[in-house]
Amino acid sequence: MASTTEFSRTLSLLRQERGVSQRTAAGDLGISQALLSHYENGIREPGLAFVVRACDYYHVSADFMLGRTLSRDGSMLSSEEVLSAAEPGNVLQGSVLATLQSKLLSGAMGVLFGLLGKLGDKGAINAAAAYLGSAVYQLYRHLYRHAGANEAYFALDPNACTMDAAQADMKVAEIRYARSLRTLASKKAEFPDLSPDALNEAYPGRCQSLTQVLSTADARLTALTTEREA
Repeated sequence: MASTTEFSRTLSLLRQERGVSQRTAAGDLGISQALLSHYENGIREPGLAFVVRACDYYHVSADFMLGRTLSRDGSMLSSEEVLSAAEPGNVLQGSVLATLQSKLLSGAMGVLFGLLGKLGDKGAINAAAAYLGSAVYQLYRHLYRHAGANEAYFALDPNACTMDAAQADMKVAEIRYARSLRTLASKKAEFPDLSPDALNEAYPGRCQSLTQVLSTADARLTALTTEREA
């Protein structure tokens, strides 16, 4: 997930790459050196106007600046779109980050279901939808509960919800998903080409989202398993 830490790191590295001092960059960006230092060290969170200026100054996309893509110019949101994505004054923890995350996941899911659609297997498609649907359900249910809303709106008992009912359903869906793919493989079904070039050609733009989602999750899971092994 993008964070002010990732933004701060990128902001500092871009300045060093450009070969300018903090004082010079601050002057060009219209802020004090002290404030830029706070941004680069993650002490303060910048507003949207500064994010836009920084993107233009360093000639990178907003997604790259916020750590949401590995491509400097392959942004899903331009700096102007970032500015219009939320009301003036919002900071990185607000609606800008939510918009970016939403676009990333939406793009990645579009590629996934597009690939499953080429296989034409209803079992795999329905299982994938069930898995993701339960994940969304669980996250929304937590939000609903902590917002103080009436949980009588849902049929599932709150206790069952907190006892990993959604996770159990996700595991069953994953088993069905894997079984469907295994059956297709045993029948020598023609799977789509998953090479980077083929994906970029078939899903221009959205492929970038899938790449970033996979890269972020892979790094997170690798760190998690490494910590446990240690």
